[in-house]
Amino acid sequence: MKIAVILRLEPVLTEELELRDDSRDIDREWIGLELNQFDDQALEQAVLLKEQSGAQVTAIAAEAEGGDRLLKTALARGADEVFLIGMEEDVNLSSRAIAPVYAEAIRGLKPDLVLVGVLSTSDLFGELAPYLASHLGWPQASAVSDVSIEGSAVTVRQEYSGGRAALLEMDTPAVVGLQTAAQPPRYVAGSKLRDLLKVAVPDLAGDAGPGSDPFNGVTLELPDTSGGATMLEGDAEEIAGRIHELLQERGLA
Repeated sequence: MKIAVILRLEPVLTEELELRDDSRDIDREWIGLELNQFDDQALEQAVLLKEQSGAQVTAIAAEAEGGDRLLKTALARGADEVFLIGMEEDVNLSSRAIAPVYAEAIRGLKPDLVLVGVLSTSDLFGELAPYLASHLGWPQASAVSDVSIEGSAVTVRQEYSGGRAALLEMDTPAVVGLQTAAQPPRYVAGSKLRDLLKVAVPDLAGDAGPGSDPFNGVTLELPDTSGGATMLEGDAEEIAGRIHELLQERGLA
């Protein structure tokens, strides 16, 4: 069986964020990038399936900046081959827009199973897996916490609210939006990654460009941090009196 894993970079959200002048995206020039945590889980699950069944793992990424190093890390983690989908510029495309690009790449690779993280900072509603499956005409399941291979079919554990879950069996080829791998992502030694830095990552050429997105008019705003909490000082009676005054000022008492 051949497994393809989609890897995406996302901003390090612990760093200070600034918006572009058009407020359509954050300013990505100086901000750090890291592997999306759910794609990290998808890569780990793919390597686990390789170890269990002898599957071949191919990692792909569509990143103008940082994609090369991202894929070399995937090789260090256990991927058999990697491909970088060339993008003209580093833009934050929605799942709807990027799905045709991934779909064309996957058609060329002809995998039996596609694993992708269920969410990302640009895919907050978990849309990539169903969009991708729709373009390919394949079955899909999302919010999956485990994947096993049985012959030409895959069995996934899909979680629901209230602590319930179901085991679903799907014929391949199929797309899975992974939430959690069967075990935590493995540690990669720095020496192993350094050995792979000289490896050339091949490009995956294609004619498909990003699709249209009806929601491309969305603008962003940074949270207002101009105000803050007012600390009340004094004994219990003084504080209680001040609280009463504040409630009266706001017409609440």
